[in-house]
Amino acid sequence: MPNVDERGHLLTEQANPNSQKLDQLTTLELVDLFNQEDARTIAAIAQARQPLARAIDLTATALQQGGRLFYIGAGTSGRLGVLDAAECPPTFCSDPEQVQGILAGGAAALVRSSEGLEDRSGDGAAAIDDHHITSLDVVVGITAGGTTPYVHGALEAARQRGATTIFIACVPAEQVGAVVDVDLRLLVGPEVLAGSTRLKAGTVTKLALNILSTGVMVQLGKVYGNRMVDVAVTNQKLHDRALRILQDLTDLSREDAGYLLEQSGRNVKLALFMHWTGLGKEEGSQLLSQHQGQLRKAVGDWTGEG
Repeated sequence: MPNVDERGHLLTEQANPNSQKLDQLTTLELVDLFNQEDARTIAAIAQARQPLARAIDLTATALQQGGRLFYIGAGTSGRLGVLDAAECPPTFCSDPEQVQGILAGGAAALVRSSEGLEDRSGDGAAAIDDHHITSLDVVVGITAGGTTPYVHGALEAARQRGATTIFIACVPAEQVGAVVDVDLRLLVGPEVLAGSTRLKAGTVTKLALNILSTGVMVQLGKVYGNRMVDVAVTNQKLHDRALRILQDLTDLSREDAGYLLEQSGRNVKLALFMHWTGLGKEEGSQLLSQHQGQLRKAVGDWTGEG
């Protein structure tokens, strides 16, 4: 557990020399400054490309074996994890249990600050116990400044249970260390508003989580080309998207695509497989399951081109 009594040396706590006159800038100058500083988030992702790719590979392997992905954090970091987890089921039709977000303070902390709870390392460890983490699971601890006891307590408990552990922080390893399987550092520098890590640090964390969860779902067969073929058809917008995916990937009219979608039980991936193989819903579903939902591989094996 890192020493958290003095944090002034941390990259995320330092004053940004480019914003020393923040309260004297015109509105347009302020916007321009934010834009210049936010550009650092893209460079930070590029610098972290290798550990990010490793995190995707390890997580995809774990989920293929029946494991789960957990994000855990406090404050902004925790809320970003909850957000990413919540968006996986509608985007990829994943089981809500497959990707989960754990936030210090629980659901109430989503809308009301409970930042004091981040100091309780025991609560982080208890959260790991409460979710019955196993060696099949992946736990991603998110803490912009790298010192959050809640996150470190959770990661230590997860490691003791044999889970794969990933650490996401916006400070260099020499400032705050972590004993984990993947150490992912997103170095965006000091914030425009000193210490306010909901800014660049929050933005780069969101970018990293976007890439992590999407990369994992691609490997799990939730995507064909660049189409979300496992989209959950739960409202008009998503129904329209499903029809457009079917039209774009086949020669079907919108009316015929709609009929096929209904025949498949509103399952876009199954609808495509049925169309390309001529199989019915039940047999097509069985064959897709035999190929772990990998549409391209299932079609390739059926046509002899796999």
